[in-house]
This record gives sequence, C-alpha cells and structure tokens, in this order.
Amino acid sequence: MAFFPAVLLGCFLVPPRTRNLFLLIASYVFYMGWKPAYALLILAVTLSSYLAGLAMERYPERKKLFLGLNLLVSLGLLFVFKYFGFFTGIHLNLVLPVGISFYTFQSLGYSIDVYRGEIPAEKSILRYALFVSFFPQLVAGPIERSKNLLRQIDASERIVMADYPRMARGAVMMLWGYFLKMVVADRAAILVDTVFDQYYLFGRYELLLAAVLFSVQIYCDFASYSVIAAGAARMMGFELMENFNTPYLADSVRDFWRRWHISMGTWFRDYLYIPLGGSRKGRGRARLNLMVTFLVSGLWHGASWHYVAWGGLNGLYQIAEELTAGFFDRLYTRLRVRRDVFSFRFLRILKTFLLVQFSMIMFRAGSVLEALDIWKRVLFRANPWVLSDGSLYRLGLNRGEMDILLVSCGVLLAADLLKYCTGQNPDEFLEKQNLPFRWGALLALLFAVVVYGVYGPGFDANAFIYFQF
Repeated sequence: MAFFPAVLLGCFLVPPRTRNLFLLIASYVFYMGWKPAYALLILAVTLSSYLAGLAMERYPERKKLFLGLNLLVSLGLLFVFKYFGFFTGIHLNLVLPVGISFYTFQSLGYSIDVYRGEIPAEKSILRYALFVSFFPQLVAGPIERSKNLLRQIDASERIVMADYPRMARGAVMMLWGYFLKMVVADRAAILVDTVFDQYYLFGRYELLLAAVLFSVQIYCDFASYSVIAAGAARMMGFELMENFNTPYLADSVRDFWRRWHISMGTWFRDYLYIPLGGSRKGRGRARLNLMVTFLVSGLWHGASWHYVAWGGLNGLYQIAEELTAGFFDRLYTRLRVRRDVFSFRFLRILKTFLLVQFSMIMFRAGSVLEALDIWKRVLFRANPWVLSDGSLYRLGLNRGEMDILLVSCGVLLAADLLKYCTGQNPDEFLEKQNLPFRWGALLALLFAVVVYGVYGPGFDANAFIYFQF
C-alpha cells in the first residue's frame, strides 16, 4: 500500500531529467517484489525487441530476419513458461510469471510497428525499458501501444507534476477502481467460487445466479485493475488507453468485443487478423481469419482447451450474426418492427448479454466437459423451490451480504448507463458537478470501500483474476 505513494512522492522530488530512470527502477522493484529472478524475463524481452528495432531501422533489407528473431525469443519464452506442458504433455513445474502475456505482447507490438515503418526505433534503452515495464499496467494491462505510451515517456521531462486537477481525477479513478474490485468483484467471487467449485451439488437457479455473478465479477475485477492503473498513471502525468467501454450494454457480440478488453482486442485485430488478410480476401476468408483470431485469443487467456473453446464460441457467435443479418432485416421489415425505439435496442442488448453469459460458463469452468455438464444441469435440473426457501442465501453470502452486492451492482449499472448515454466516466462526471454532490459521492465511495470492502483471513486484495494470464 505504501509503494505507490512513495513513487508518487519520488516523482515530485527527483529532477525531471531523471524521472524516467526513477520510474524504471521503481517498476523493476515492483515486479521483483513477486519473484525477483523473473525480472530477468522482462529484461530479456526488452533487450530482444529493443535490439531488433535498432537492427530493423539500420538494416531495412534484413528487417524480416530481425523481426523473426525477436518473435522467436519473445514467443519462445512465452511458450516455455505458459504453453510447453499444454502442447507437449511434459510439465516443467515452472511458476507462470505474472503478466508475461501482457508485457510480451506490448513489446511485440512495438517491434511490428517498427517493422512496418509506423514508428521510428527508440534509441534510448532506458526509455524503452520503462515502456515495457511501466508498473501501473505491467502485470494486467492495458496492453499499451508504442504510439501512445512510448511517446509520453519520451516527453516525460515536460510533465508538470503539480497539476492538482489532473491528480485529483486520477485519485477518483483509483477510488472507483477499488470500489469495483473490493466491494463488487471480491464479494461476487465468494458466491461464484462456492457454486462453481462444487457445481455438481447445484441445480439450474444456483448455477444461473453464479454464472451471472461471474460475468459481473470478471468485468469488475479486470476493469478495476485497468481503472486503478490508469488513475495511478494519470497522477504521475501519463494517460493510458481505455480498456473497457460498457461492454454489457453492447447490442451484438461484435459490438461487445469492441467494448471488452479493448487493448487486447485491437492488438489481435492489428497484429493477427489484418495480417492474415482481414476482410480483404472475401467473406469466407474473413470468417476463417476471425475464427483463427478468436481461437488464438482464447489460448492467450490460458493453456487449456476450455479457453480455446470459449474463444471459438465467441468467433462463431459473430459469424452467425453476419450470416443471419439479412434474414432478420427482411423479417423486421415484413413485420414492421421499429428499430429506432428503446424496446428493440433493449432486447438486442439482452440477447447479447445472454450469449456472452452462456460463453462465460465455458471460461469459468475447469474443462470443456465440466462446462458441458454445467450447461446440462442448467437445462435439465430445474429446482424452482430454491427461489423461495432461502437456499440462495446459503451460497457463501447471507442476506445482508447479498443486499450489499445487489446495491453495488446497481451503482455499477448506473455508472455504465451514464457512460453509455453521455460518454463520461465517473471521474469526468463528478468533476463537472457542484461541490456538495461531488464530495458526497466521493465520501460514499470511500465509505463503501472501507466498510463494505471484502477483507478478512485468507483474503488477498492483490489477487486480480487476470494476473494468471
């Protein structure tokens, strides 16, 4: 808890010309606090992509070779630590380095940008090393682009630290992130873990409740880290990209993936889908490219077939949407269905949420067979009595805890509706309000985190779900 305040104070005290060096040291200290030896992995990935960038710029006729060598080193390390056992069946008992997928993809994006001539190679190893290891977003994203973060690092000497309105907005972002994590995500996790860890004991309604709350949990867990990271970075003078944009208000699965984990989705679009041919080579090839992209995206999340199946299911959703679009257009026209009204959009949002919800069971299950068994129990094991006999309050959360969760989910929904309708995040909205309302809302958030945040024996406030990826 004292790490970030100490770093922020250091940013004020060190001379501007040494700020990048200070932040680089702080970033490595941050990562080494988990497992010191694994800092060598970040260093290897950093040196490989840095030297490849310089070599591609100096010897453009051989840039394909240098890019290939960098891909071999970076993806090779990722393969050994994350996928070796999955593909070979030989388990090396290596601890998966926290955030390895994130910083590997961030450095690969830089190398490919240099290869394409979209950016010049970074000459300073210090600035580039900070770009790869910048601690707010190091272990769980967002996966930053060199055009955004590296450009800011290059200009960091011009950051005015004593910009208190900017720092206040960053602090509000962090407070909102802690609310999402500690009040919503970690409370939902208690019920989700209780049900999914022994799913064979439960029927339709407990499983449906756990599945819905898992969707809430993973959204709040991952969005909270992204918001906290962006808030911390803003307080130090850096702007990170937005990673979530009201995904559960999407009106199609394709729209959902434009709003969910934006940094990952755009990375796969720019560095896999488009190089495969995108939609330039006909509809059939575009659909194949889409499926490959989503299968790889599933594998990125974990070395297990249920992640691959989850990715494939989301790819199939989008292909089905495209194939049936013409049919439904004709049907709506024939039935004179109005498409510019709230009810039509609401039903599309609900349909998308249910489809995503269905796929999230595959994501959360321990295996494909386990997910199939859960789906079967949802379909065929009806147990309506649990809706009235109090059983739902014996799934790890009592009635009071469940009420807190429902109220906090209502706050989340209100914030997402605000963003959906106005484009404003909570920090932007509060900044424009009158002082009494603003401070009342902030104190209420602080009160909720302090009083209703999930604490207690065995609780690990640092255990964000996406750390494992």
